[in-house]
Amino acid sequence: MPQSDQGVTNERYTVIPRTAIFLRRGDSYLLLKGAPTKRLWPNKYNGLGGHVEKGENVLSAARRELLEETGLAADLWFCGNVIVDAGETGICLFFFSGECPEEEGDPQPSKEGTAEWIAYDALPELPVVEDLPILLSKIHHMMRGDPPFFAWSHYDEGEKLTVEFME
Repeated sequence: MPQSDQGVTNERYTVIPRTAIFLRRGDSYLLLKGAPTKRLWPNKYNGLGGHVEKGENVLSAARRELLEETGLAADLWFCGNVIVDAGETGICLFFFSGECPEEEGDPQPSKEGTAEWIAYDALPELPVVEDLPILLSKIHHMMRGDPPFFAWSHYDEGEKLTVEFME
């Protein structure tokens, strides 16, 4: 279908696709502590991941981002999707998880920051990006094969972050 027939209007999002990856090792997750020089979220913990490049599908993008940010590879599974309201342009986040046994080795640092295994119960004590506790809580209670979640993330009138999951 040509672009002119796509139905692009101001009432619909134009989205940027991104991936978010939460590798597990027992009850710990591999999180990226943002480099102090990062423009967004310096010194804060976040999941791994990033942009989907032209010509990639979301799974190949997640695998590439994982390798670039940690030097690791894993058998990833799709957990869910969140549309992030960022104005006229939205972010379409595709969430993945997977197991990473100890024999896979340790993550290597990258220009994005340092990947660290963090116990799930330690998250409340750490500087994390705002939506991490909400989204990781959802993923923490999932198992491979569970149906994926779908959500919409936005700020309410009081500038409070809201993540609405479809039930």
